[in-house]
Amino acid sequence: MNVSEALESRKSVRAYLDKAVDPALVQILLTAAGHAPSGVNSQPWQVAVVSGQSKIELQQKMEQAFRDGVKGQMDYGYYPAEWKSPYTERRKTCGLQMYSALDIQRQDKQRRLDQWAANYRAFDAPVMLFFFIDSAMREGSFMDYGMFLQSLMLAAAEQGLATCPQAALGEYPAMVKDYLGYSSDLTLLCGMALGYEDTTAAINNYRTERVDSGEFCQIFE
Repeated sequence: MNVSEALESRKSVRAYLDKAVDPALVQILLTAAGHAPSGVNSQPWQVAVVSGQSKIELQQKMEQAFRDGVKGQMDYGYYPAEWKSPYTERRKTCGLQMYSALDIQRQDKQRRLDQWAANYRAFDAPVMLFFFIDSAMREGSFMDYGMFLQSLMLAAAEQGLATCPQAALGEYPAMVKDYLGYSSDLTLLCGMALGYEDTTAAINNYRTERVDSGEFCQIFE
């Protein structure tokens, strides 16, 4: 698989096989992703790899909080306070595609809630990753971190593994830090599901559209 193939084949996978991922392989992926560029070589990433009993206990805490109506609050503002076009339309289309693939109707509130709750289990992937950054770092390091995350996902694709980057796993930062023993001074950026794709699952059989480069690129000569 070359880079272009990995870029085109990568997708957010929301259903996984009950198949363990070798911890040594996870380390290989992280080592590869660690070659991502960062300003002045700051390498601001700190990663928690959670699996086994630790994953079960932590995901139970997050899912229970969600089901109890405890509203999550990320360490930073991921989404805009007010959506505007064309992002509003893209967001709605993305949601419609997912619920349509699952045949979940708008009025079926329980199934919608259950589907959202799956976020906090990392969609039952065997590995759940959490990504932290020192709170002293600024927006430029967030850009660096994005390149690290993409590098990780492409490395996973090369190894036949699936991923789903998840803002939802950053919605209960105090709970995650307390359980894993991370300092409250760190910012929890997001999480990621990692495992082997269940290719028979309906939720994995749709793709979101990408706009043509001509829509977001201007060329000056």
